Amino acid sequence: MSNLDLHTGDATGRRLPVLALTALGVVFGSVGTAPLFALKAVFAGAHPIPVSEANILGSLSLFFWALIIVVSFKYTIFIMRADNSGEGGIMALITLALRALHGKPKQARTVVVIGIIGTALFFACGMVTPAISVLSAVEGLKVATPALEPVVIPITLAVLFILFYFQRHGTALVDRFVGPVMLLWFASLALLGVNAIVAHPGVLMALNPASAVGFVVDHRLLALAALGCVALAVAGAEALHAGMGQFGRNPVRGAWFAVVLPALVLNYLGQGALLLDDAAAARNPFFLLAPGWALFPLVGLATAVAAIVSQTVISAASSVTRQAIMLGFVPRMEVQRTADMGQFYVPVVNWGLLLVVMLLVLGIRSSDNLAAPYGIVASGQMMITSLLTAAVVARGWGWVKAGVLFGGFLAIELAFLVANLLNLSQGGWLLLLTAGAIFIAMATWKQGRVLHTARIRSERLELSMFLESLAASMPTRVGGTSVFLNADVRAVPHALLHNLMHNKVLHERVVVVAAQFSDVPCVPDGGRVKVRKLRDNFWSVSVLFGFKDEPDIPRALSLCANSGLEFDALETTYFIGRETLFPRFHSEMAFWRERIFVAMYRNAGSPTAFFRIPSNRVVELGAQVTL
Repeated sequence: MSNLDLHTGDATGRRLPVLALTALGVVFGSVGTAPLFALKAVFAGAHPIPVSEANILGSLSLFFWALIIVVSFKYTIFIMRADNSGEGGIMALITLALRALHGKPKQARTVVVIGIIGTALFFACGMVTPAISVLSAVEGLKVATPALEPVVIPITLAVLFILFYFQRHGTALVDRFVGPVMLLWFASLALLGVNAIVAHPGVLMALNPASAVGFVVDHRLLALAALGCVALAVAGAEALHAGMGQFGRNPVRGAWFAVVLPALVLNYLGQGALLLDDAAAARNPFFLLAPGWALFPLVGLATAVAAIVSQTVISAASSVTRQAIMLGFVPRMEVQRTADMGQFYVPVVNWGLLLVVMLLVLGIRSSDNLAAPYGIVASGQMMITSLLTAAVVARGWGWVKAGVLFGGFLAIELAFLVANLLNLSQGGWLLLLTAGAIFIAMATWKQGRVLHTARIRSERLELSMFLESLAASMPTRVGGTSVFLNADVRAVPHALLHNLMHNKVLHERVVVVAAQFSDVPCVPDGGRVKVRKLRDNFWSVSVLFGFKDEPDIPRALSLCANSGLEFDALETTYFIGRETLFPRFHSEMAFWRERIFVAMYRNAGSPTAFFRIPSNRVVELGAQVTL
């Protein structure tokens, strides 16, 4: 896989255990909380299968081999080798796939569509993960005492609201406890499982792949129902790939094989052993593994872990949104640093997620009923990951080898998806509808930006020609520096034309600045700006930002001093064009989508705030553009 960018900054030696411990909470939260609800969904979910020895062993075997094939093999061995300068996640895969298909516009457009679908499913998964994690943890109270059942939903909503409310403050105070809490969680999973396995060692037969094969062959419909729940056990595995940017490959892989995988396998086997002994335990095999005295502490630990999972999902949603803004997939939004400066906080995403999560809890009211929606979006997300990675590795391996390998993964994930689609009426339609709305919005924005850029370019006036004509009749020059932000450094900004038309003057020094965004995470200061001196004290500056950089135009312009262009903040005025768009019939995009794009454009965040330009040094000049 020589075409994949290898992450050279992986931790080794003393740092490896520390990073692996921290990764337990950030990377493995979703897959680590699956024992709360995954096996229960098989035997007590929306479509339960009979509790029998063959069904228990067959289902457990499917769980075990899904963890081995999908997570251990697909993600840790193959997917985690695909990184964008050390960064992982859906945006990294889109970027790598587009690079691999450079010069093939039709295939590249297909990748963009697939990537947008994957991003929409990522946000849909981010909506259901907090709901099912927290709700399934709090439902342990019903096992402790049925009298507490009426408080399950209120407590779940309260925990979720507190989590989302405090996002703006960051997590610095609790981050130091995340690793130890998650280590305690996985240790608890293992101990609970071992205790039950010792009582029923015959459950270890589930490790034999023949149990899974026999179950599928002999009980096809039952196996299909179980497969829908097996998808829950591997849901969230994408976090292994996304976590590379923060921790590197070695800590993530080490944590998985040394801690997470053994704990999960032992706990699932323990739940199966309990079911072999008592079929009535199917109502909640996870919490019934615990002795009576440990139930309330276990509920408290599970709720704390679910809160950690939710926090990670919320942070990931904000991070992906910010990357999508920088790469042009969504409009500018207000992006804030959290109070501890450790993470990004996107208010629109935060409160939008909270609204949907609370509606899911109130509308579905049970982790069993949330299982099918979770399985649908998780299975779809896994399929998108396989498709994008296949496009990346095909460049080095060829399409035949890539197709054979990832075709096998896709077959498994398609079975997961089909099995969960059978439960579409259980709430899956709501998440698919939400994901569809996100897809339409992102695709519309992406295509609308292309049309908008094409229209601007078709009407642009070359800066070099403008300067030649201006030299023949130079207007009055006034002191100071004017900076005109423009998408194209070679074209005359509309704001410059309007300023000249209305004010009849130019500043002593005029600088045309074009901000561009790279598909690499960070751009070093040495390659940040490209300065060109033009005639009559006109300058052009190209500023390049990576998708993890903070787009700070004043700071970037300070780097121009090395090229002989210095800025005095008190003598510099920024001119920004504020365009008003109008849709038109018979364009390259449907009229209704044009109206959506125009609405999104009008409500996009201010470039002044986005580029960190001092608001008291900005002049906005309007223009009208028809798509």
